[in-house]
Amino acid sequence: MTTLISRFLRYVSFDTQSDFTVDNCPSTSGQTVFAEQLQQELMALNLVDVKRDSNGYVSARLPSNVSTNVPIIGFIAHMDTAPDASGKGVKPQIVENYQGGDVHLGHGEKLSPLMYPELKQLHGQTLITTDGSTLLGGDNKAGIAEIITAVAYLQANPDIKHGDICIAFTPDEEIGRGANLFDVAGFNAQWAYTIDGGPVGELEFENFNASSANVICHGVNVHPGSAKDKMVNSMGIAAQFQVTMPADETPECTEGYEGFYHLNSMQTSVAKTTLNYIIRDFDKAGLAHRKAFMQQKVAALNTQLGTERVELIISDSYNNMREMVEPHGHIIELAKQAMIDCDVEPDIKPIRGGTDGARLSFMGLPCPNVFTGGYNFHGIHEFITVEGMEKAVQVIVKIAALTAEKEL
Repeated sequence: MTTLISRFLRYVSFDTQSDFTVDNCPSTSGQTVFAEQLQQELMALNLVDVKRDSNGYVSARLPSNVSTNVPIIGFIAHMDTAPDASGKGVKPQIVENYQGGDVHLGHGEKLSPLMYPELKQLHGQTLITTDGSTLLGGDNKAGIAEIITAVAYLQANPDIKHGDICIAFTPDEEIGRGANLFDVAGFNAQWAYTIDGGPVGELEFENFNASSANVICHGVNVHPGSAKDKMVNSMGIAAQFQVTMPADETPECTEGYEGFYHLNSMQTSVAKTTLNYIIRDFDKAGLAHRKAFMQQKVAALNTQLGTERVELIISDSYNNMREMVEPHGHIIELAKQAMIDCDVEPDIKPIRGGTDGARLSFMGLPCPNVFTGGYNFHGIHEFITVEGMEKAVQVIVKIAALTAEKEL
């Protein structure tokens, strides 16, 4: 699998962070450069229908090698990396035959089993880490490398029977836009899998219902030397609002099926402060309750202030894909069987986030999520295992083979 790893290491050298402040698609030029590279690579593999559209979406198809009419399936990954940590100048480090203990990354950073106990399960494996100054890019360049490697393996082993395999790589998933301009009809798959999960075995077909909320606090700026009874500091109002939010319903205090409120960022000045929250809940009624709770807190604060100084703008982002995927249970069963056949124990769990698959499922393309073998996405402690990536390739190949046994 040296080609898989060299492919991945080459991909992470591209700076493809997305930018939510930019309306263009892709939102950053680095994604365009990477999309061009992927297009050329898919053409070199002699895939058919290789396309890169004006919005940066890359797609291709591996033609069926069976004469029977079998389902057309797809595999999807995203090209961008998260804005949370730098993706420029990524310097991957390879730790062979990890034997436990701390992994010193550089820049004073380390991976410690005390903070990341999953390391205790990875003795003897090869880790690919950051150098402590950037994210790695396993989310989701690992998925891209695994899909392309699996397709190349199927090409090189025509004795493995498969139907049409459609693949696509999307821009701007990390800022919630990856499915916005996806051509579901043109993709032409009956179902697909996003290869965008974490540790080996992850198989996910339910995710948060998601909304964003901007709490905008309006103040009055006056020179501090003559501000008595005149100045209204919007940052103080924002602080008053934040302390009314449940301290135990934040990402750092929740897990599993528990939802949360997350103060994600803020823009501050005396005259105006905006608090940017994301709101998450697996249950639609739970999300509605959370939105109503924030509305109540804004109303109460305005009453306390005696004037309408606080406004709330809520936007819905995506919904739980479970209602769209669960009616197609065979998709999940097929992925489970593929994992079992590859000596991987399926670990079915909810996604405490979202993927392109959530949006695509509501656009008519049922699309659960499969592991990549990575950990700690979006930050400088991100890492992935070579063995996990290899297993992901095996599972993709096995899904293709098992699907070919299902004649329409």
